[in-house]
Amino acid sequence: MAKKNPFEVAQEQLDKAAKLLKLEPAVHEMLRWPMREVHVTIPVKMDNGSIKVFKGFMVQYNDALGPTKGGIRFHPEETIDTVRALAAWMTWKTALMDLPYGGGKGGVICNPKEMSDGELERLSRGYIRAIAQIIGPEKDIPAPDVYTNPQIMAWMMDEYSKIRQYNSPGVITGKPLRIGGSAGRIDATARGGMYVLREAAKKIGIDLKNATCAIQGYGNAGHFAHKLITEMFGTKVVAVSDSKGGIYSENGLSYEDVYKHKQETRSVVGFGGTKEITNEELLELDVDILIPAALEEVITGDNADKIKAKIIVELANGPVTPEADEILHNKNILFLPDFLANAGGVTVSYFEWVQNITGLYWDEEEVYSRLDKKMTKSFLAVWDAMNEFNCDPRTAAYIVAVRRVVEGMKLRGWV
Repeated sequence: MAKKNPFEVAQEQLDKAAKLLKLEPAVHEMLRWPMREVHVTIPVKMDNGSIKVFKGFMVQYNDALGPTKGGIRFHPEETIDTVRALAAWMTWKTALMDLPYGGGKGGVICNPKEMSDGELERLSRGYIRAIAQIIGPEKDIPAPDVYTNPQIMAWMMDEYSKIRQYNSPGVITGKPLRIGGSAGRIDATARGGMYVLREAAKKIGIDLKNATCAIQGYGNAGHFAHKLITEMFGTKVVAVSDSKGGIYSENGLSYEDVYKHKQETRSVVGFGGTKEITNEELLELDVDILIPAALEEVITGDNADKIKAKIIVELANGPVTPEADEILHNKNILFLPDFLANAGGVTVSYFEWVQNITGLYWDEEEVYSRLDKKMTKSFLAVWDAMNEFNCDPRTAAYIVAVRRVVEGMKLRGWV
């Protein structure tokens, strides 16, 4: 099955919620499209002395609830439609988490794996110069995303500060701790997912201590999910995978040992005493909890009926298609949608921005406690909407988020 245009998927998901909410046509139409998008060209001097011109985007989807917020991606196959979709999802994510933000997203078409640190720095600074007029602590606050990291955020913050001629740490989040980053940011996405999983397991009566789990994807979110689900709940992780393939052991996989193996060999594959499985096989394992933490559209209309997990925690963006949603819901599989399950990252980014603006910094314990409250409250709002509208969890999450954005638009007098 060919992959759908991600922005069409985002619109389709919105349309479903709009119908249930009986939104007025003008309100619905306004929510289907970005409020603003900017296309930029960035000339960069390469190490060999040549000039290469890169294309970039910045989409600010909706700012009814506050300045826009979203990650910046550096990717060779970046498209405007991917950036639009991610900006839309950020709008719903920040509204669902009850943060004073709208949704945005940035992207540059490039392959960071083929670039030196010097080239990456010049590209990062060039991108910020290109979008400086539309970002800022009270306008749009970017963050790291695919193939960007705290160092890149540091260069970007520094470039913006130079343009403004004063130190402006609040322009960007996901920075290194020494220059205004937040404690607790590194594992925030996975940790937020664990708080939501804990609440979901209580609702449907799963004892996490005796549960089994499979994790697809072993990047930042995936490996922290392995660590935290074991530490926090004592859940047995029986399978993990990365882009090269997966491993399975019914006796469970030790986080420390698998992570060390991955660091040394760059893959989980080949870890001793395990059976090799494919990424596709991992998704269909007979486990209690399935955590897709890698790519979009891995659970589709083609394989959704083969999924056996009782709870799916979507740490990846868009891992389940709209067709699969319906099949999973009919099978009574509780899927925790991406913009709820992986919202720990943006929530701690919000905490970082608050700390930058106030100049008062919190320790890890404070950050985790505040994150727990936010994630729990948001899960319960989704659970209530599921019961009120008798719908699947993703539609319920959209209902909560869209209601809040529409209320903001109406109060401002936009519609």
